Amino acid sequence: MAQTTAERQAAYRARRATAGNDGNGERRLDMWMTTEADLALARLARRYSVTRREMLERLVVRADAAIVRRLDPDSAQWDAYFGAHR
Repeated sequence: MAQTTAERQAAYRARRATAGNDGNGERRLDMWMTTEADLALARLARRYSVTRREMLERLVVRADAAIVRRLDPDSAQWDAYFGAHR
């Protein structure tokens, strides 16, 4: 029996969520942003010859890495940042 469009879309999203070498997959991001931020993202992506997705991923990962580098893994700040509870 043929799948409905909704069923095919659900299966596609499920595959994307678990795809990848580590089985970690991807996560869907659906949001609104200001025009200012959207235009800035487009300019940055164009400057570095990457997609807007790639540019956003780079910015987020680099900002996160800068914070993590300054945290002691055995500190309360580390736990607070990663949402862990002692």
